[in-house]
Amino acid sequence: MAQVAMAAMEPAIDRGHLARITFGDRSLQQEVLQLFDRQSALLIARMRSGNGEAISAMAHTLKGSAAGIGAQSVVRAAAAAEQAAAHAPGDLSDTIDRLAQAVDEARALIAELLRKGA
Repeated sequence: MAQVAMAAMEPAIDRGHLARITFGDRSLQQEVLQLFDRQSALLIARMRSGNGEAISAMAHTLKGSAAGIGAQSVVRAAAAAEQAAAHAPGDLSDTIDRLAQAVDEARALIAELLRKGA
């Protein structure tokens, strides 16, 4: 329960982390956020029609991208999807749905940040 409460309080993107990896360059922040926004939407769509091995690989890619921008809830959900796809590649729709929800939250914040100029 405490982990759920902590995750609910955690921002979808750690803006401090984002600022550090982009050296505070707002233009670079916008570029990185736009790249994640496009890539994450594409990967989620592809994961919905992929097999276990492909889903595991795409989840791994998404996990790395999310770590780069400080989207820790996406990192955790992608890691869970990667593990599930690798070890129990049956019906992954619930796992992908949880990952998609975390991605949607990050993308909503990205849209807000891009409107404000990151």
